[in-house]
Amino acid sequence: MSIKVVDVSKNYANQIAVERINFEIGKGEIVGFLGPNGAGKSTLMKMLTGYLTPTSGQIFVNDSLVVPNKKNTQSDVGYLPEHNPLYKDMFVKEYLYFIADLHKMGKNQIQRVMLQTGLESETSKKIKQLSKGYQQRVGLAAALIHNPDVLILDEPTTGLDPNQILEIRALIKEVGKEKTILFSTHIMQEVEAVCDRVIIIDKGSLKVDEKLSALRKGQQQIIQVVFDFKIEQQFVQKIPNLTACNNVFDNEWELTFKTKEDQRPFIFDFAQEQGLKILQMNIKNKTLESLFKEQTAG
Repeated sequence: MSIKVVDVSKNYANQIAVERINFEIGKGEIVGFLGPNGAGKSTLMKMLTGYLTPTSGQIFVNDSLVVPNKKNTQSDVGYLPEHNPLYKDMFVKEYLYFIADLHKMGKNQIQRVMLQTGLESETSKKIKQLSKGYQQRVGLAAALIHNPDVLILDEPTTGLDPNQILEIRALIKEVGKEKTILFSTHIMQEVEAVCDRVIIIDKGSLKVDEKLSALRKGQQQIIQVVFDFKIEQQFVQKIPNLTACNNVFDNEWELTFKTKEDQRPFIFDFAQEQGLKILQMNIKNKTLESLFKEQTAG
């Protein structure tokens, strides 16, 4: 097991930042870490790196307890914080030499990470001359330079344009073939495109820990339909497989079915039986975004 979090809590004076969280992440998993601002994501990530100490509970990285073995943890974990701490007056290669020296790594590692992160053509530039996307690549290269088993990435695509987001997303997916990755983001599409699994926390507590495949399998199907005239709810409830119905406005209904099978044929049959015409119909499947809103609302 690459990461194991057991009953971990973190308090700041009277404020609870993280409360009794438990989860495990296996080798080779890419896990999206979601939560609203102030949910405790960054606090937990800093505890995983050994930068912060839990108030209670235990954290293991590669079966080693983090708190008394911080040096082992720092060898096993690569960390890219939300605000990428770069020395921007240094040249790219100079900076990576500096980071490699801190980790007591050989020069061959620099060439490896530059190739891995696509920085070969940028080595003679100062970091401040790079685009935000390439600066993120430099931060990722620094996190990878000691060849860690685990990567902790805190908002790695913040402030990037759509093309840069796609580049970093592809890079994370490629690196994830060999590493265990936990990364936080506010971009749901990013999690759906890259991750095997999602963890959602809110107000310091764990709300969701699921494989994305399981979430998709259990998705509700929501269909919005507009009939040609108003109909009573008692008739709408005759539609097969219906679990909920909501009269949005006048002739418009939102129908919920807990199944992946397309329910539109049943709605067409129902309309024909009732002498109704369908003016409009849209499928609005439950998404990760709607799940996030449900778990963190209020």
